[in-house]
Amino acid sequence: MEKVKKQKRRIKTWPIIITLVLICFIILLLCLKDIYQSLKSNSASQVEILSTIENYGYTLNENDSDYVERKFKEMKKELEKENPNEETYASLMSQIFVADFYSLKQAINKNDIGGTQFVYEGYQNDFIQFAKTSVYAYIENNIYGTRKQELPMVSEVEVTSIEQTEYKGDTISDDMAYTVDLLITYEEDFNYPTHVTLILVHTNHKLQIVKMS
Repeated sequence: MEKVKKQKRRIKTWPIIITLVLICFIILLLCLKDIYQSLKSNSASQVEILSTIENYGYTLNENDSDYVERKFKEMKKELEKENPNEETYASLMSQIFVADFYSLKQAINKNDIGGTQFVYEGYQNDFIQFAKTSVYAYIENNIYGTRKQELPMVSEVEVTSIEQTEYKGDTISDDMAYTVDLLITYEEDFNYPTHVTLILVHTNHKLQIVKMS
């Protein structure tokens, strides 16, 4: 009798074991699918670098707008001179940064933050997190070019004023920092900022953005 009861318990537990095995198998398949999609997405999101500015580390890639490309070429020409004009450099960099940052139409997804290469290294992580949770928060994924979401595209950035002023921050200070005011024009109006002020500081031979307002 006892033997029969044990056999019955084994029979009752088999369906449970089979169900648990199936659940584990399904979870494993889902994990493998996520890994595959992630690898596939990373491969699809790779972009070609079209131009670089040596000694500054600036790059132009295939996803950049025509306006950014034009201004990048101007900046490259200036920075490759024997004695570049620093105010011209500051103006062009500011125009490129603003155009790249607010041309959300060019972004692959919310992680593809424009203009980060011009931001001060010590603030880049905070800047990226700020962008992801604000300006870039609602951008739909466009890895495969199927996005239908309407997003802003910068057509022109005008420097309305530029002057050198003192800047004191938590990790960096500069007695000759640049304050640059800019006016932004979009292809279509989606109520994004049209006036921006940037502060640029000197870091060795480069200028970097430490504040945007």
